[in-house]
Amino acid sequence: MNFIYRLGMPLLAAGCLIMLAQILNLGGFTNLLMTNPSIQSFKILFISIILEAFPFILLGVLVSALLQVFVSDATIARITPKNPVIGVLFGSLLGLLLPLCECGMIPVVRRLIRKGMPAYIGIVFIFAGPIINPVVFTSTFTAFRSKPLMAYSRMGLALAVCLALGLVLYRFMKKNPLKIDALSLAAASGKDAANTDSYGHVHGGHGTGFRGRIGATLSHASDEFFDIGKYLILGSFITAIVQTMVDRSLLSTISSEPIVSNIFMMGFAFALSLCSTSDAFVASSFNGIFGPGALLAFLVFGPMVDLKSMLMLLASFRTKVVLAIILFLFAAVLCGSILMEKLVFHA
Repeated sequence: MNFIYRLGMPLLAAGCLIMLAQILNLGGFTNLLMTNPSIQSFKILFISIILEAFPFILLGVLVSALLQVFVSDATIARITPKNPVIGVLFGSLLGLLLPLCECGMIPVVRRLIRKGMPAYIGIVFIFAGPIINPVVFTSTFTAFRSKPLMAYSRMGLALAVCLALGLVLYRFMKKNPLKIDALSLAAASGKDAANTDSYGHVHGGHGTGFRGRIGATLSHASDEFFDIGKYLILGSFITAIVQTMVDRSLLSTISSEPIVSNIFMMGFAFALSLCSTSDAFVASSFNGIFGPGALLAFLVFGPMVDLKSMLMLLASFRTKVVLAIILFLFAAVLCGSILMEKLVFHA
């Protein structure tokens, strides 16, 4: 994945420069491109997705950075309920108070489990947090202004799936799901290895005093913004290509089959690895091509399981546990999205 993004980002930057030249109408080559309807559609769609998502990404990383620096893990551990049902509900709704970044969710939960938080609550938080939070709800509501029911359905289906997952984990997961890893990097790098995820992002680092915390907040926000930004740009790029280059009849053929279209959009979300604060704008660009059930499957499954998060989960949790959870989430989201389309959108 790192190789793909190292190669893809420069190529994508070159494409952005070409489009900028088109906007400024520079040179005969760009004049030729300007007359191509497909290039025009690609440019408009690509830029519109990025511009619509930008404010929500900025808001998300600022809120995430503030909470990451000023709210301690020990505080969360103290308020964790002991009752399993209430605990699962607590883990599902914790994102309302702590809308942490997706790249920081797994290392934070790993530390919480080590400090005594029940594993089933922490794992539920990993999958519910990226969806059930105010920033994601606002972005989804904005992206689907003409269909606000999509925002409420996204929250409802995500909550139902995560509650079911938590109860299943409480019933059947008897062993510690964490991998036993050596934290020897701390001595070598001078950093807390528990605060560093498998992608090299440092989470935490509160600094000294209020000024140090503000510096740590800005540093965390900027790192996360550029990390999330590349996934948004790449996802917008791929989406614009699919929308403009792929034959609409092919997409219509896929979208005409309820189960096939849902699986297709779930796989599409997995491959794109978009941030949950911006994926609604990508999904809304397919509105009218795919039904609400397929769009709902995209919006719920993608933030729970994508290529990036799967690699991070495999680095932190035992492989059997991760694979079992992914299979459960796939089946639950698929069935839930089909059921929601019939009961809610076609009621």
